[in-house]
Amino acid sequence: MENMETPPRDPKTMSRSAEDVDAETQAGQKTQHRLGFGQRVRAYFLTGILITAPLFITGYLAWLFIGFVDAKVTPLLPEQYNPESYLPFGVPGLGLIILFVFLTIVGAVTAGFFGKLWLRFTERLLNRMPVVRNIYSAVKQILETVLAQQSSAFREAVLVEYPRRGLWAIAFITGRTEGEVQNVTEEECINIFLPTTPNPTSGFLLFVPKKDLISLSMSTEEAIKMVISGGIITPPDLRTQKQKNTIMTSAHVYENLEVLREADRVPILIQKDQRPNDRQDVVNKGTEDC
Repeated sequence: MENMETPPRDPKTMSRSAEDVDAETQAGQKTQHRLGFGQRVRAYFLTGILITAPLFITGYLAWLFIGFVDAKVTPLLPEQYNPESYLPFGVPGLGLIILFVFLTIVGAVTAGFFGKLWLRFTERLLNRMPVVRNIYSAVKQILETVLAQQSSAFREAVLVEYPRRGLWAIAFITGRTEGEVQNVTEEECINIFLPTTPNPTSGFLLFVPKKDLISLSMSTEEAIKMVISGGIITPPDLRTQKQKNTIMTSAHVYENLEVLREADRVPILIQKDQRPNDRQDVVNKGTEDC
């Protein structure tokens, strides 16, 4: 018998058959992983929470803020100018609008010549009061620093080694260290604010050498979200692949030395977990045992 040659298959037919097999396999997997009625209801319920909870909480906090401002500002209006005295219902947001207009007018007035004279007079008057002047100057300096357009406060998130070597925390740069604190330190230091979780309004003020800080590419808003959520919300790394492959620091305590600052402030390198008197104590203990 003559050898019968198998006719070559069409590549298109082969690709189509492979696609059909993949489609059938995926359909079988979907059938196997099909959710039951209870699991589907649970998934829908969690999805509804994820959609409505942020909207509800944001709206509720905004409503509380508007109600607080309205309760403090609206009663200050004369009765004849208060629309709530003519309407059978309250006007939400009226106090907020009045406060916005008032602050805008104050800013426009103080920008003029007479406004600056009045501002100087009030500042001199407040500076003569023993306790009030300290509060006024501190609050004014903080607001001027934070609200200034050229201010770099809280505009950069950094990574700092805290509370010990090998542990890292997110902090925010508030400015360069100046004055006596900088003059008594050898390294160039930076003022950083280390917030606590989940309340970022409280935290610690640290003066850290500039070389010990690692700048982060994430924005301040993303870093604050990460701090508030306790690390649940992690912003994506948008750096280039080359930057991702570059290791900036190590999480391991890679040196077996510690620095002691003696009375004359001379740094001394010693073996870790030992002190200068440890050997003398061992010798004394051995002598007592003899």
